[in-house]
Amino acid sequence: MHSRFKMKYYGIADSRVKRIIRFPTRYEEGIVPNTVAVMQPAGTKKYSEIWAMYKLVDNHRQAMTKSKFQMTKQQKLKIITVWRYPGVSPKRDPIPREVLEEIKSLL
Repeated sequence: MHSRFKMKYYGIADSRVKRIIRFPTRYEEGIVPNTVAVMQPAGTKKYSEIWAMYKLVDNHRQAMTKSKFQMTKQQKLKIITVWRYPGVSPKRDPIPREVLEEIKSLL
């Protein structure tokens, strides 16, 4: 609900958040443990940025196969928050390349 409220407050569409997560300009470690923050510039002049913070969570679900139940484990993204940053933010802790490749393989 927090991310929905922030999206409405800043006037950011669902599709824009998905695009930021799929094709970010910059990846950083989130301030919350085990989260990722991604950014894209807002507009053509690059005077502001749109950020999204998300976390990978495990989703256990039951799937029926040949009259027996199996637990399957899938990873989903949980969007924690979205915000607009006025100006250009300073670079902080970049995420290692190996972790980025693992995240991209899940998308």
